[in-house]
Amino acid sequence: MNAAADAEEDIDRPLVLVVDDERRSQEAMRRTLEDDFCIITASDTAAARELLGRHAVAVILCDQRMPGQSGVDFLKEVRAAWPEVVRVVISGYADSEDIIAGVNEAGIYQYVLKPWVPQHLLDTVRGAVEAQRLHRGLQRLDLDLRAGAPALRARLGDRLRQAKSVFGFERIVRAGGSPLDGVCAMAERVARHELSVLVLGESGTGKELMARAIHYASPRGGRPFVVENCAAIPDTLLESELFGHKRGAFTGASEDHVGLIQRADGGTLFLDEIGETSPLFQVKLLRVLQEGELRPVGSARTVPVDVRVIAATHRKLEDEVRAGRFREDLYYRIAGVTLQMPPLRERPGDIVPLAERLLADAAAALGLPGAAFDDDARAVLMGYPWPGNIRELGNELARALALGDGGRVRAADFSPRLLQGQAGAPRTADAGAAALPAQGTLQERLDAIEAMLLREVMLRHRWNKTRAAAELGLSRMGLRAKLVRFGLEARSAGERH
Repeated sequence: MNAAADAEEDIDRPLVLVVDDERRSQEAMRRTLEDDFCIITASDTAAARELLGRHAVAVILCDQRMPGQSGVDFLKEVRAAWPEVVRVVISGYADSEDIIAGVNEAGIYQYVLKPWVPQHLLDTVRGAVEAQRLHRGLQRLDLDLRAGAPALRARLGDRLRQAKSVFGFERIVRAGGSPLDGVCAMAERVARHELSVLVLGESGTGKELMARAIHYASPRGGRPFVVENCAAIPDTLLESELFGHKRGAFTGASEDHVGLIQRADGGTLFLDEIGETSPLFQVKLLRVLQEGELRPVGSARTVPVDVRVIAATHRKLEDEVRAGRFREDLYYRIAGVTLQMPPLRERPGDIVPLAERLLADAAAALGLPGAAFDDDARAVLMGYPWPGNIRELGNELARALALGDGGRVRAADFSPRLLQGQAGAPRTADAGAAALPAQGTLQERLDAIEAMLLREVMLRHRWNKTRAAAELGLSRMGLRAKLVRFGLEARSAGERH
């Protein structure tokens, strides 16, 4: 043992043991490392063994070729007796067999060749110390997790119950007797079984919300729910996004990427707008679903995966199959059970309760607690066909709140298309307004249009006859006469603000 005694241990600096039979090599490594670490040295493995028994060594730098015992053989012993010590071999001989033996049998952290570069040696030791720090941190965390397992299970259970309360079937807003009742009842029964589900419906009807409810009602509810919109990105990027890729697989692939399917392992993968994918991509997806394994782009190795797939589309996939745009075998793979989400126009009884829920959510986001509808606003909501379904309704309510006054939503706060009660074609604002007949005389049709326009202007001016008459170029008495003629005067008292 040479210089062990002249290096007092410093609790703030890690201890490095240098084992080398050449004194000059010991001193060179000391000069390189002593500013960052405490250094002790030994000239043979017997002295090194004694120092390891007396000191808390973080890293050992051991020469490979020494009299009596090689560095790799000694580090095998170190690994068995002092496994937390990070082991580094330094050698002037690039012997591949030694390197392989060192890495595999002695658990060598790094193999440094002579002549070494001071900065490289310093960086190597810094990395070794950091590796030991992380290893000890993981060990402490493992002990903490074991001790806290009951509490962690309780917290996980609380989070899962909270998620179910937010995304459960009871959170799918609907009135009594809604067409959604049957859909939700079927989905809740299906959720308990490992069946693929295909959710059909127009854009904005709540297909993703239904998929989340199925996931959290299933045995996989405590595992990930991962969403991918297949229409949002091209096929080439979709494959990488779902399957993952290896570094260098294509231009721009600067690092390995774990795909969404792997991230959903054990849970549920929701593929929205699956009808927009190409036949080539469909073949690759089918293989994953059939085999339960995937191959990241640029990899020669397959990865096992366990996911439940819920797919959704606004297209009629059976028609797409007949047209040759969607593979029949994939269709039957994903359509274990098919759910049809009805559009909002077929759920008139759900519009008001749904609007009230969306209004509360939008008001909370905008900092307007206590937001509410006026009666005339409810009438407008009921009279509009909602081609954009729930998504359009939510956007319209957020707009009305932002442009309105004090969180009170009035008919006049809505966009003109809602006030006109139409989406692409003339339509009355509600059932009380004159309907535009599909047949009838010219005068009957003109009267219907006039009634619709009168109501739209009155709503926009909040039933203020003076302003409405001025806009229409009528006298106040003339406007009143027209309101009486079309049955609108009697309604104005109950609908004005």
